[in-house]
This record gives sequence, C-alpha cells and structure tokens, in this order.
Amino acid sequence: MSNQSPTIERTSRLWRLDDPDKGASDGPIALLREMRVLIWKHKFALIACTVIGLVLAGFYARSLPRTYASTATLLLEPRKAAVPGKDVDAPQALDLNRADSELQIIRSERLLSAVFESLDLQSDPELGPQPPSAIEGLLAWARSALGGYGMGLQLPSATAPHSSSVNGKVRNPAADARLEAFSTFAKRLSVRRVGQSYVIEIEYSSIDPTLPARVANAAVSGYIMQAVSFKAEAVRARSEALQGRLDALAAQVNAAGEAMKNGSLPAIPTPDADARVIGAALPPLSPAGPRGLLITLLGGILGFLFGSSWVALSLARDGKITNADELVRETNVPCWGLIPAAGDHNAITGHVLDEKPAYAASIRDLRTSIEIACLALRSERGLVIAVVGSTAGRGISTLCRNLSQIIRGSGRYVTLFRAAETTDQRGEEAHLVAPSLTDAAVLGTSPDQLVFENRHGVAVLPIHSANETANLFVDFRHPRVSRILDAVRLKGDVLLDLPALDQSKDALALATHADVVVLVAILGKTSIGEINSGLQQLRRARAKLVGMAVIGGR
Repeated sequence: MSNQSPTIERTSRLWRLDDPDKGASDGPIALLREMRVLIWKHKFALIACTVIGLVLAGFYARSLPRTYASTATLLLEPRKAAVPGKDVDAPQALDLNRADSELQIIRSERLLSAVFESLDLQSDPELGPQPPSAIEGLLAWARSALGGYGMGLQLPSATAPHSSSVNGKVRNPAADARLEAFSTFAKRLSVRRVGQSYVIEIEYSSIDPTLPARVANAAVSGYIMQAVSFKAEAVRARSEALQGRLDALAAQVNAAGEAMKNGSLPAIPTPDADARVIGAALPPLSPAGPRGLLITLLGGILGFLFGSSWVALSLARDGKITNADELVRETNVPCWGLIPAAGDHNAITGHVLDEKPAYAASIRDLRTSIEIACLALRSERGLVIAVVGSTAGRGISTLCRNLSQIIRGSGRYVTLFRAAETTDQRGEEAHLVAPSLTDAAVLGTSPDQLVFENRHGVAVLPIHSANETANLFVDFRHPRVSRILDAVRLKGDVLLDLPALDQSKDALALATHADVVVLVAILGKTSIGEINSGLQQLRRARAKLVGMAVIGGR
C-alpha cells in the first residue's frame, strides 16, 4: 500500500467490519441446535453404540434367573388385651407409632428366625453360596491381576482349610453357612406398610415358584402365633384364669405354629391376634423379575450415553471444526461462505463451470459477501483479496481460482497471484510463465515487464519462483512488491492465493498488502486451535480480515 492511502482505507484496518449479535449463538436454543447437528453428524456411531447396548443388555436379562414373588396382607386390629389383676379386658389403642412398632416386630430377627427354622430353609441351595456371575468373575480376575502387580490384594486360596481362627476362636463352617443362608433369606423378605394405613404387606421373592407363598404365609402365621402367645402368657399369669380361656388361646397358638411350619395360614380363626389376614399369599402365575424390557431399555440408554461421551471426548481431543456456527462462536469472526468439497479437476487449468452447480453457487455467494463487506473500500482501484489457510488443505487453491473466475465473469479484470501447493506444481509452472512475483521482487522487474498467463480470462502469475535461491532471498515486504500490486490493481481486482500460514511466513508478508483477508477452514480437518493460531499471526502482522470461508459445508 502507498503512504497516500485515503482515510477510509486506513481506517478500514479493523478486524471486524460489522458487529454481529454476540448473543445470537448463545442460550438453550443454540445449544439444542448444536446438539442436534452433532447427533446427526455422528448418527451411525450413536446408533451402533445404542444397538450394542440393547443387545448386551438383552443377553444379560435373559441370563438372569426368573424370580417369583408373593405377597400376604395383614390388617392391624388391636383386640382386648388381657391385663393381670383385672376381671375385664382393657381395650388397646392403635396409632401410627404402634403400627410402626408392629412393623419392626415382623422384621425382627426372632420372628424371621422362627420362620426360617420352621420351613427348614437352611438346606435350600438357593440361599447357600452361589457360583460367581460373569461380572463377579471379571472383577475377581481384575483383582487377581492387580494383586500380581504388588497392589496388596489377596484372594482366597482354593486349598484354604474349611475352618479358620479369628481372635483365637475356631469358626464353625456349618454356622457360617447358616448365617449366610439366613442373611440371604432376610434380604429377600420385605415388610412394608401401605401408605399411612394399618395395612402391612409381607413379600418374599425366590426362583422357586412355590416358595414365596409359603414364606409369606409362614411369616403371617408366625406374627399371629407370637401375638396370641403373648396373650396366652398374660392370661396364664392371672390366678383366676379359666381353663377354657387357656385352651382357646393354646389352640390358636398351636394352629398358628403348625401353619408356620407348613407355610400356610392358621386353620382355625385367631380372634385374639392383633391382626387380621385380609390377603393370603398365593403362588405367582408369572415371574416378577427380572424385568427384561426395562433392563434392555436401560442398556440402550447406557449405550447411547456411552456413544455420546465418546463423541464428546473425541471432539474435545482433536478440536476439529464440525460446522460454521461453531467456528463463528469460537473465534467471533464472521463466516462469509460455506463451500462444498470441490471435484477432482486440475487446480491450475480447471474452470468453475466444470464444478457442480452447488459449488459454483457457493463461490458466487462468497464473492457477494466480500463485495458487501468492502463497499466502503471500493474506489477507482480494484480490491486486493488474499485467500489463506491456517494449514495446508486440499481445495483452497481451487477455491481461489474459481473465485477469480467468478469475479472475472461479472465484468471485472482479475489478476491472480497463486502459490503452488507442492514443489512439483512449482516445477510444472516454471515453463508456463516467467518471471514470477518472487523473480520480479528480487530482480527489480518493472510491473510493465511482467508477463501474465491468460487462463479463462484471468491473468495468472505464480508467487514463488522455480529458482529456490530466489525464494530464499525474497522479501515480500519490500516496496517493490507494493509497487507491483498497486500497478496491477489499477486494472482491476487482485487475488492472492497464499501458501498456508503453517508452511511459510510469506503468507503473512503478502497478507499485509491485501484489503481483504479470507481465512479458509476445512471441516473435519482444521481445528479450532489452528484457526486461532492463524488469527493471532494475522493480528500480529496487522493484516486486515473480513471473514472466513469454510470448505466442506452443505
């Protein structure tokens, strides 16, 4: 640029020529939109994880044994309590606290032990030690592997004796087996009160279809026997007790005890009990568990969450750009064009009409966005537009070539200074045109002596020379380069197809001569960190930046 640049051109050295609404991409709506885009982009991975979760959960549900449950129902009804020393029985009140007390009585170890012994459940193999499941076997293998690395984890030996000594006392394996069986039995027996009522439900679950009803009924009979036994003892303690009353209570106690052994309800009425059976436990008609559908759905949800976490971690690890909205949100720089991936046409001699219509339309939209953003910069001279990528990527030179052809097709004269993407391309171009911009800057060639090649109406000149020595010594910040660009822009617009910022600092030197710098990102390849690094380099070089273009958009 010359030192006599107009005021508006000097004041245009701003990073933002507009002021977009910073809050437009914030809020829950934008977050949901972003999630929808990510889900749609990674839909196959998420579907695969969900299906795997469903299949694994389905196999796990089918591997679980079928369990059956039966429930017996009691209604607490306090009868008249026999009080020693009185001729009449005193009514006994019942409140919520008393109901909770009765609940704890049913859950007591004394009552449960009586039921456990009466039904002889100690010999039930279901309550004994079970073989480890697949998950437990995997955990045991992990503990063994960690223990092998000195983690201090000790596994029980297969040759360990059947009895061990703890605090000098020899443990009885039979007693240990009974305790384990009783503990399992107590865990499977649940007692709960229905809401705030006086109704108590006793439920037992087992893989044996006939056992749950027997245990639930035995628990009811045991509670009745315990309540009637207490009253019988109270009556027996009275000196004036009648033998008939004692016989009635004894009959109720015997009936309840026999029912508890048989796993049924008392065969005779028990009017002296503090509860009335309102629902006997019946053998279940179908398994109560496991809930295969629920487990399968849970597995699908876990699979989807695992897939989502995997996608999120992958995005956080590589930081690749997934869409233009994300790029604008992270950099606060406007995106002026979404360019689909170009075809396999030659980046040097191809024409924009050889591309798909959607690609050509996106290049036209990019040109329009640049024109709108640079209305204040338009004068008798043409614009100098620099196109650069933060990293090397396929399609950037093709974009610049097609952009020059679109501008030329609108009636403006266009000069394209292009950088060869590879050393081989630089050698191919050596015999096409001479000299290059590098040769002109090093040799001091007059702008009138430059020889441009005409490609589809666009004047093309390479930036770098086929002479590597000239490329080594060239200084694109030299006033000779400014004079060449000023002379060329008098004819029309100038496009600078710059090398990637991470490959050569020549891109920064040439970008300072441009009125407009368009930073190009490639979806799925360029990361946010690389874009931010490119922005920082352009800022330090005091280059102007209008916006970005994204290759790979729809």
